[in-house]
Amino acid sequence: MSHPAEVAVLSWTVEPAVIVPVVVAATLYVRGWATLARRMPERFGRGRLIAVMAGLGTVIVALSSPLDVLGHQLLLAHMIQHVLLMAVAPPLLWLGAPVAPMLLGLPRPIRRTVAIALAARPLRRLTHVLGDPRVGWIVFVIAFWAWHVPALYALGLGSDPWHHVQHACFFATALLFWRPVILPWPARSSWPRWAMIPYLALAELQNSTLAAILTFADHVIYPAYGAVPRRWDISALEDQSIAGVIMWVPGSLAFLLPILWLTVAAIATSASDRSEAPRLAVETRHQGHP
Repeated sequence: MSHPAEVAVLSWTVEPAVIVPVVVAATLYVRGWATLARRMPERFGRGRLIAVMAGLGTVIVALSSPLDVLGHQLLLAHMIQHVLLMAVAPPLLWLGAPVAPMLLGLPRPIRRTVAIALAARPLRRLTHVLGDPRVGWIVFVIAFWAWHVPALYALGLGSDPWHHVQHACFFATALLFWRPVILPWPARSSWPRWAMIPYLALAELQNSTLAAILTFADHVIYPAYGAVPRRWDISALEDQSIAGVIMWVPGSLAFLLPILWLTVAAIATSASDRSEAPRLAVETRHQGHP
């Protein structure tokens, strides 16, 4: 590849470990969604389907597009991958409320087996633990920082299996993190919705801290990027600074927009409760004095 443009055009890959799960997930979801859209059109509209397809498409772009090849040469490309896997694809998938459609999309004998397994006490306990927002937040932050430690980052760059493990960790922990934020039907949470505001804000603080380190560092933090041939018109240090900005701006927006949404919803709920209070007081007085 003599020019960066060639890389962008020619380096789409068909990675079975990515394509097969995505195709299977899409097929199961579409089958189940088609049934639920007929039974519960008010809950499973086209928006659900679009969100899941967009989420699965984001996974393909992150892992099978030129980004995957360029990620070994440019930190900024690798950072785009990480943002897509940790902050874009998971919330889109949860917005589609995928659990019920995917279960319904399974062939009937397999569906029964899965339903029995999900009803078993050990698995119910495990899903309860994994659904705890504290667990989701902690594993998300641990994966975020651990895989950006230079030694582990170099391990992922130097080994395809470890590179896959890195991306799997990012994606899996992000799914756990975003679930209590989106709270996809039929999920319920014992936490009040406003609690997701500090939950997201504290996660965004981790993101901004690492972004600042990358943006303003005066040396190359990941030596592998300093060692690769520079086919681009930017130095390794400039590449690192741009990667930090990508993490800082688009990455932070992924946290700040839900915070804004939750804040507006909390204010609206509070205002609604205040407006209802006088009416309920009048009704209570009338009921007490017929």
